[in-house]
Amino acid sequence: MIARIPFHFVAAVAILIGLAGCERDVNTLTPASYPTNAEIFLDGIAAGLDYQAFSNSKLNALQIDATEKYQGSRSLQITVPSEGDPSGWFAGGAFVATTPRDLSGYDALTFWAKASVSAPLGLVGFGNDNTGTSRFVTSWSKFTLTTTWQKYIIPIPLAEKLKQERGLFEYSAGAFEKAGYYIWFDEVKFEHLGTIAHPRPAITTKTFTAKVGDTQNVAGTAVTFNIAGTDQTVDATPSYFTFISSDPAVATVSDEGVISAVGVGNATITAKLGAVDATGAVTVNVKEAQPGPAVPAPTPTLPAGDVISLYSNAYTNVAVDTWSADWDQAEVAEVKISGNDTRLYTNLTFAGIEFTSQTINASAMTRFHMDIWTPDPTAAPAAFRIKLVDFGADGVFGGGNDAEHELTFTQASTPPLTTGNWVSFDIPLANFTGLTTKGHLAQLIISGDPKTVYVDNVYFHKTAGPTGPTAPAPTPTVPAGDVVSLFSNAYTNVNVDTWSAPWDQAELAEVKISGNDTKLYTNLTFAGIECTSQPINAEAMTRFHLDLWTPDATAAPAAFRIKLVDFGADGAFGGGNDVEHELTFTQTSTPPLATGNWVSFDIPLADFTGLTTKGHLAQLIISGDLKTVYIDNVYFYKTGGATTPTAPAPTPAFPASDVISLFSNAYTNVTVDTWSAPWDQADVADEKISGNDTKLYTNVTFAGIEFTSQPINASAMTRFHLDLWTPDATAAPAAFRIKLVDFGADGAFGGGNDVEHELTFTQTSTPPLATGNWVSFDIPLADFTGLVTKGHLAQLIISGDLKTVYVDNVLLRK
Repeated sequence: MIARIPFHFVAAVAILIGLAGCERDVNTLTPASYPTNAEIFLDGIAAGLDYQAFSNSKLNALQIDATEKYQGSRSLQITVPSEGDPSGWFAGGAFVATTPRDLSGYDALTFWAKASVSAPLGLVGFGNDNTGTSRFVTSWSKFTLTTTWQKYIIPIPLAEKLKQERGLFEYSAGAFEKAGYYIWFDEVKFEHLGTIAHPRPAITTKTFTAKVGDTQNVAGTAVTFNIAGTDQTVDATPSYFTFISSDPAVATVSDEGVISAVGVGNATITAKLGAVDATGAVTVNVKEAQPGPAVPAPTPTLPAGDVISLYSNAYTNVAVDTWSADWDQAEVAEVKISGNDTRLYTNLTFAGIEFTSQTINASAMTRFHMDIWTPDPTAAPAAFRIKLVDFGADGVFGGGNDAEHELTFTQASTPPLTTGNWVSFDIPLANFTGLTTKGHLAQLIISGDPKTVYVDNVYFHKTAGPTGPTAPAPTPTVPAGDVVSLFSNAYTNVNVDTWSAPWDQAELAEVKISGNDTKLYTNLTFAGIECTSQPINAEAMTRFHLDLWTPDATAAPAAFRIKLVDFGADGAFGGGNDVEHELTFTQTSTPPLATGNWVSFDIPLADFTGLTTKGHLAQLIISGDLKTVYIDNVYFYKTGGATTPTAPAPTPAFPASDVISLFSNAYTNVTVDTWSAPWDQADVADEKISGNDTKLYTNVTFAGIEFTSQPINASAMTRFHLDLWTPDATAAPAAFRIKLVDFGADGAFGGGNDVEHELTFTQTSTPPLATGNWVSFDIPLADFTGLVTKGHLAQLIISGDLKTVYVDNVLLRK
């Protein structure tokens, strides 16, 4: 038996036809170029057929049974494995003819079947020759077999197409309510019944918005027949149909139903099955090309054996029924980025990606991966969402055992949403907390605010991940004279009474990482580190440092907490003069919590706002959701910190013709009436940093920069730029704000046509606020959503919690 990956189309509604019996003699047709033999299985597998088990199926599922049969002496018995059976996820395979057959004289595939329990059959059909290039596939799925023999009929959509067919019969079935069972097939053959009439072909009605070069598959190709007075619908691959474009200069369509956008304009794609018009149509709107990725998504490097791939050129992909379900609100095309296959979603509200005919068993996987690129604004409140849905062992949506969970990603997530760059989401499956089972994943749903999204490298993978660090924490470089160290091989450490107090809930061990002493906490709820016999005087210190490594999941809502406690001059806990403060760190903090990497917390002591005295520090308490943590380099240190920048802001490289500059040595500046309006609360001075002109604001509450005498017309500009440097603390809740104000055509403030918008930036923004470094804000003007006109800009207002800021390179650009 040969294990191969099956290729088939999404199945539609199945109708059970119970008939009394059938003749065993098969009609002999007029000889053709290929044999017209109709038999697949009567009392044995017909000569010239190979049975090929599908990839990941139970390879020995098929047997000949001489005890259970509908007619004659034998039947085909299928052993459907239980959930978790190591011999295979499901039972499935195809009967493939070594020599093609001419089936054009028949109108149906018929068979008799029963099961040991009433259970849904995943899929049955014909036309799949298991090569991956099958053109004429017809399938039926998710109808229920009973425990008594019944006859089933699958109509042939257009028999004239089947003059050289090798794929004669396929089936697929999974566990029912987690348990295995048996299926029997008998009298499997093609027939000319003469009772199949009135074909009503259909395609899914959709609108496809594209740019030249995009492609889109015609979806939902199906045919409804009347069989002895009963309607029955089967799915048929697009090759059965003939497609017509109303304007081939705009859109063409191949025999396989692939629509290609070839020119700007509008076209309508319709279809016929033979001479019968199909219902439904695809409207194609081809627009001028929009910005897209210049390079493909990063190529995955995980071993193929650790991956279940839905879509990636780097791996062999499992079967996906559709990348845009009939019920979604999105359009999808397949495009190439530097030769790499990529999915392009446009007009996205939500897109349903389904693999219901062959659900995915991701029980052994630990992570989900997806790469996305969007040209759309990603500033708050924009969000992108990923939902995974498991249909449960019954394989049916709404069957009572479904499980699902949706995660939301923003500019404050890790990794952050960004515009114009590939973002790689590599998500622990444990973060999908509502996804309590992963053995029958059937849907992936993406949604959110970006309307145009490129998607690549969609896969599940497994990695145990390291359980401990392979390298020690970074070696500190702060001068020893500026440090009070509790634990570090780099310094002489002060006395610490205990690293795990009797009252804490944690276990402690001393370990070495590449020869470097490290503390290992396990079963951590909270750990008490005490130096009560010799409290630490940190009054001269300005920062607290601690390096942490954890193998545990750090995705939200996971948190790690650091508390410092000062016992006061009496040196006694609860003496009335104790002070303390606790800080919480998450994946959205700076620095963010991370799994499997050293994280260096270097915290201004000023951030411990409740720690009003630091002369008698006696306790350090760590706690949170991480159960296993490695700790190193625990110390206080002092640094005056730079109060002024040592280097100027980065020199802008934008072409001068694309810039309107208010303040920059790199450009000719427009007229600015004042850099500190009479009504503001700030002081401004002109400074030089290495010879570069820079504005210095001190005592800032808000500063008004006005150019009312000559308002700026920024209608052709797309971005606002400002470089900022501050010596002040930028940890939460510190914020910096930028407001732009347009006075309207009358040029007067309060004239009734003013518009404005203010943006807020913090340590969790992109880019994050930072102390002692230049931060370059290069902001899409579209993010200033309230700034609906930009033809008469008259004010720039900066404000926030930073009292001292250096400002340079203030400009608008396109």
